[in-house]
Amino acid sequence: MTTGALIFAFNNEHTDYVAMANWSARNIHRHLNIPVCLVTDQEPVQPHSFDKVVIATAVNAGTRYFLDYNSTVTWHNTNRMDAYRLSPWDQTLVLDADYVVASDQLTTVLQSRQEFLCYRWASDATGVRTFDDLNYFGSHRMPMWWATVMMFTRSRSVELLFDSMQMIRDNWTHYRNLYKNNTSTYRNDHALSIALNTLSGHTLQVNSIPGSLVSVIPEHQLTQLSPDTYRIDFTTADKKARWVTIGQDFHAMGKQQLGAIVENPC
Repeated sequence: MTTGALIFAFNNEHTDYVAMANWSARNIHRHLNIPVCLVTDQEPVQPHSFDKVVIATAVNAGTRYFLDYNSTVTWHNTNRMDAYRLSPWDQTLVLDADYVVASDQLTTVLQSRQEFLCYRWASDATGVRTFDDLNYFGSHRMPMWWATVMMFTRSRSVELLFDSMQMIRDNWTHYRNLYKNNTSTYRNDHALSIALNTLSGHTLQVNSIPGSLVSVIPEHQLTQLSPDTYRIDFTTADKKARWVTIGQDFHAMGKQQLGAIVENPC
C-alpha cells in the first residue's frame, strides 16, 4: 500500500501558499519519511521538494478577511473534497499548507486502522484564547471537525464522504441556511462537519484524531528559533507580555508570519 501526503496550495494576491507547501514538504520528508504531492493550478518553479505535482483548477470561494494582513483577500480553498479523486496514494495524509510539521506525531495517525480521521477540537497554543466560537458553527452550535489535517484510505465509505462534501459545496446556500450558519463564505471545515454528521446518521459519533489541533492565532507573534522550535509572543488577559516555546506540530493561522519564516528559515 502506498502512503503519502497531499497539500493543496493556490496562491492569492497576498500569500505564496506554494512556497509554504514546498517548505512543508521538506519537513514531512524529514519527520514522516513519506512522499508529498502538491495540488496547485500551475507548475511550481524548479527546483522544488515535491515528489508529484497535480494541476487542478483554482476555485474562487469569494473573499475572506485576514487579521494579520488587515485586508480582505481572494479565497481559493474550496476543492478539498477532490482529495480522494486526485491523490496518487492508497493512504493519504491531507495537510493544509499552513500546517507546520515539526515532529513525527502524525506517524500514529498513519498507523491507525481507521479509514478516515481528522481533528474534532482545535486549541490556542498559549491557552489564552478560547476556541469555543471556532469549534462550533451556526446558531445550532454544530460541532466542527477540522479539515486542516485529514487521513484517509481508499474505501467506498470514504469516497462517499468526499462525494457528500462536494454535494454540500455545490449546494452551499441550502446547507448554510439549514445549519443557520451566519457566514456566507464556504469553508471546507463546515462541509466536512456536515458530511460527517450526515453519514453518522446525525449521531455525531465520529472517530477523530486524539487531542486537539494546536494552533497559533494571528494576534500572537510567531518566530522560528530552530528548524523544529518556535516562539510565540502574546499578551495575557491582564495585558502582560508573555512568551512560550513549542516544539511540536501546529496550525499557523497567521499566514503573513508563517510566510516570513518560510522566506528565511532557520
